[in-house]
Amino acid sequence: MAATIRDVARLAGVSTSTVSRALSVPDLVNPATRAKVRSAADSLDYAPNKAARGLITGRTGNLGLVLPDLANPFFPSVVKGVQARARAADLAVFVADTDEDVAAETGLVRALAQQVDGLVLCSPRAGADELAKIAADTTVVLLNRLVDDLPAVVFDHADGMRQAVAHLVALGHRRIAWVSGPAASWSSEQRGQGLAQAAADQGVELVEVGHFPPHYDGGMAAADQVVATGATAVITYNDLVAIGLLARLHGRGIAVPDELSVVGIDDIAMAAMARPALTTIRLPKERAGRLAVELLLTLLDHATAADEPPVRRVLRGDLMVRASTGVPPR
Repeated sequence: MAATIRDVARLAGVSTSTVSRALSVPDLVNPATRAKVRSAADSLDYAPNKAARGLITGRTGNLGLVLPDLANPFFPSVVKGVQARARAADLAVFVADTDEDVAAETGLVRALAQQVDGLVLCSPRAGADELAKIAADTTVVLLNRLVDDLPAVVFDHADGMRQAVAHLVALGHRRIAWVSGPAASWSSEQRGQGLAQAAADQGVELVEVGHFPPHYDGGMAAADQVVATGATAVITYNDLVAIGLLARLHGRGIAVPDELSVVGIDDIAMAAMARPALTTIRLPKERAGRLAVELLLTLLDHATAADEPPVRRVLRGDLMVRASTGVPPR
C-alpha cells in the first residue's frame, strides 16, 4: 500500500499540515523541520498528491508546449528537452501541434493556458500583437522566435550562416544559391539576413531562389530553379528541404558535390543518413527545450519588473562538414 501523508507525519513527528507545507511551500517551514519531513517522505517513498498540492500553491503542476508541426524532425528533439527538464522539476507537459495553422495555434494556446502554469511556444506562427496579448494573460517563453520584450530562447542564425559561407568560400565557391522557407517564417527571415551579410562580407554572389515549404517536397520543387541559377553551391532553409533537393538532383543525374554542393540547417537525424551525407549547421535543439523550461520556471517563481530588459538566451550552432560539399566544378 502506498504511503500517505499521515504516515510521513507520524514518522517525522509533526502534523499533517506541517508535512503539506514542507512539501508544497518549503520556504514557510523551518529548515530543520523541512529536512526531517523530506527524509521521512523519501524513506517511505511518498509522492504528494498533485491536485491537493495545487490547492495550496495555486499551481497546476503542468506546463504547455505548442509546436507548429510534430512531423518535422526538428521538433521532437525540442520536445525531449522540454520534457526532460519538466520531469526533473516534477511537472507534466501538455503538447499541442498546430499543423502550421495560425488560427488553430491561437485557439490551442488560449485553451491550453487555462490548464497550465506557463507555456513554451516553439516557432509560433501568430503575429507579434497576438503573442503580446497571450503573454499579457499567461507566463510565456518563446523558442526560436523574438517578439519585442517577450522572454525567449533563440539560435544565432547569423553565426551559423557565417560558418556555412566561410566553409564554401574556403572550398572555392563564389556563387551561392539560397532556398528560403515560408515567407512568414521568422527563422527563414533571420537566416536569409545572416546569409546576405555573410556573403557580402566574403565578397561572394548570393542568388535567392525563393520561398518554399519547409519539407521534403519543398526541396524537390526548388532543385530545378537552383540548377538554373548557375550557382556552384546552395544553402537551404532546413535539412528536410536539402534532402528533397538531393533527391531531385540525383534523379536528374546531377552529382553532389561534384557538380553542386549542398548545405542544410538543423542537423536532424536523417542528415547524416542522406546520400551523400549532408553538410549542415547543427542547432542544439534539445538544449533549447531545456533552457526554455528553465527560463519559464524562473519567471513563474520571480516576476520581472516592467522596466527590466527582456530575458533572452542565445544558442550557437556548429558546422558539421560531411560529404555533400566539395570544391566547385571547373
